[in-house]
Amino acid sequence: MKNMFRFLFKSFVAFMILSPLWVLSYAWIDVSVTPLMGIRKLQSKQKHTIQHHWVPLNKISKELQLAVICSEDQHFIEHKGFDKKAIEKALAEHKAGKRLRGASTISQQTAKNVFLWPHRSWIRKGLESYFTFLIESFWSKERILEIYLNSIEMGNGIYGAEAAAMFWFNKSAANLNRDEAAAIAAILPNPRKLLATPPSEYTQKRKEWIFIQMRNYGTLVLDKKEQNEYRGH
Repeated sequence: MKNMFRFLFKSFVAFMILSPLWVLSYAWIDVSVTPLMGIRKLQSKQKHTIQHHWVPLNKISKELQLAVICSEDQHFIEHKGFDKKAIEKALAEHKAGKRLRGASTISQQTAKNVFLWPHRSWIRKGLESYFTFLIESFWSKERILEIYLNSIEMGNGIYGAEAAAMFWFNKSAANLNRDEAAAIAAILPNPRKLLATPPSEYTQKRKEWIFIQMRNYGTLVLDKKEQNEYRGH
């Protein structure tokens, strides 16, 4: 028993030392593979081909950047990884008898997709919060969005904006228009079952909602200096 406690303590110390270094390294190193990719491949009973091609943020359409922010996390620029208002709203709706919906930010989704596994548990949620704190501490908002857009599932075996743009619309992520960007953003709640094209009735309604959110959001400005200048105008 004593040896077990010693092993657990050493493992904890090693994790607390290595995990920040792991996160910090991704501030400069592009993420070529994620745990989710490996899990999906192992889960598949048939041949599972992974399509993934990393591109820098400036090679991803601004329309897609805006579409996913409006779809997934409209307070991404302001919060520090956790959207308290969204969490409070989700809990209030749950207390009122509605189904408990997710309130994960883009930062939390990035932490889960890049460092953890997909299945829900209190342990994973705790680790997700820990890694979310780390990435918000070590990465810029631009880097978080860049890694998010290059890592998330956007179809069955499709990971990242470039692979999704080629798969769904046969064009590069840089050339996606607003309609195409909204179509990809619309399938993010369930990208292995929903189709960006042709859209189902659900996807079409979600696209229309995203269009409205994009119009109301206005110009997307990620850089803090540019944000201040933009607000000053």
